[in-house]
Amino acid sequence: MTNIGIILGSTRPNRNGPQVARWVRDTAARRGDAEFELIDLIDHPLPHLDEPVAPMFGPSAHEHTRAWAARIAPFDGFVIVTPEYNHGAPGVLKNAIDHLYAEWVDKAVGFVSYGVSGGVRAAEQLRLVCGGLGMAVVGRQVALSVLTDFENYTTFVPGDQHETALHALLDQVIAWTDALAPLRQADRIDPVGARS
Repeated sequence: MTNIGIILGSTRPNRNGPQVARWVRDTAARRGDAEFELIDLIDHPLPHLDEPVAPMFGPSAHEHTRAWAARIAPFDGFVIVTPEYNHGAPGVLKNAIDHLYAEWVDKAVGFVSYGVSGGVRAAEQLRLVCGGLGMAVVGRQVALSVLTDFENYTTFVPGDQHETALHALLDQVIAWTDALAPLRQADRIDPVGARS
């Protein structure tokens, strides 16, 4: 069965992300068309990118990166839950993405974002990053406002329209993930000529 990772992209204290990520996971789990697992970046501390060689050129020299790669590699696609900090994605999320290459290629990804303006600018930045990694970025998105979707800016209370939007996003992620399966299974050559 298709295996989708739900990446929680914030590690700051008192973050709203765990509520959102659990809602995504619990809503998705009722579907039955894929398996969903939560991946919290707080459980995978990574230093600022410290690889002597770019991830696209081969295996990591560091155990922390190899452990992160082993965590991400089994998934067929992803939903990234991201806040928006200062009109952008959290540095910890970008850093986690930058530590890997082959583990992202030919996998679908969708975004559930939150912030004062729904986190849309963070998601737009991540669309460019993920597209550059050879991921299929789906068009659907869930954008949650801390002004209207959180009581007192802290307690997540999603409206029915967000569940509808989430299912539309998951439909696309799963469809693209399944469509890309032959590419993930094939013995391909990446752009720099190394076998992946």
